[in-house]
Amino acid sequence: MRIPPTLPHEHYVLTIRCRDAVGIVAGVASALAAAGAFIIESSHFGDPDTSLFFMRTEFRPTEARFRSVEDFATALKPVAQRFDMQLELHPAQAPMKVMLAVSRHGHCLNHLLNRWHSGELPVDVVGVVSNHEDMRRMVDWYGIPYHHLPMGKDKGAQEAAFLKVVEESGTELVVLARYMQVLSDRMCEALQGRCINIHHSFLPSFKGARPYHQAHARGVKLVGATAHYVTKDLDEGPIIEQDSVRVGHGMDANALARVGKDVENVVLARAVHWHAERRVLLNGLRTVVFRQGGA
Repeated sequence: MRIPPTLPHEHYVLTIRCRDAVGIVAGVASALAAAGAFIIESSHFGDPDTSLFFMRTEFRPTEARFRSVEDFATALKPVAQRFDMQLELHPAQAPMKVMLAVSRHGHCLNHLLNRWHSGELPVDVVGVVSNHEDMRRMVDWYGIPYHHLPMGKDKGAQEAAFLKVVEESGTELVVLARYMQVLSDRMCEALQGRCINIHHSFLPSFKGARPYHQAHARGVKLVGATAHYVTKDLDEGPIIEQDSVRVGHGMDANALARVGKDVENVVLARAVHWHAERRVLLNGLRTVVFRQGGA
């Protein structure tokens, strides 16, 4: 059971992963009720393919004797042991610390920073890492640290510096907002389950440079984007969110690229938002995403 330090927040989010069995929902609800918790939102899913059970429950305390993460963790311990649960409990209103990474394409970075600055993302952006200086002016305007880590001959040293920034800032999630570098296996392992990437949904059809120009040459009718967790298998990590837009024959390659960038912005922001609210649970090569309101 992973329990972070106590924080003075009113709402809590409980996430559960275990083998599917009869009585899990009832057991969790009963334990929370006995602790005087009022359930605000709850979703669960039993996967018939893996026989695994997933649950996300948001609640608030109603009794003075239960006012901390530790109090509720103690109340949930019997049911957690009964079903051998992988259980996490977090203050719901504590913003997740996020580090953004970018190269020279700034549309996703700009979109995320704007939504964060507007209070639309439940995150705390603690900095931006880039292998170029191109985005410094934009990031400086937002008043957050810009870490220029150029990719020299020693990729290992550059990644070590990247990981040091992540560690020293207390980063909980790394977002590759069009960071055009392939992470090493070591980097992927260090960031397992807490690094999100975005790519156009033409992959693997149109790899390499100028994918939208390649797509235009082939007369595609849809452009889209995929947000996924980063793994050692390039662009094949568990998918969090996808979307697409229909395009027409009258659009040139630049128009396709503009539409594609808009889709990338929205898809990546959704993935970051859902991860930050702990709505995404890993299920092997797939994810379970408890979207708000079931939408």
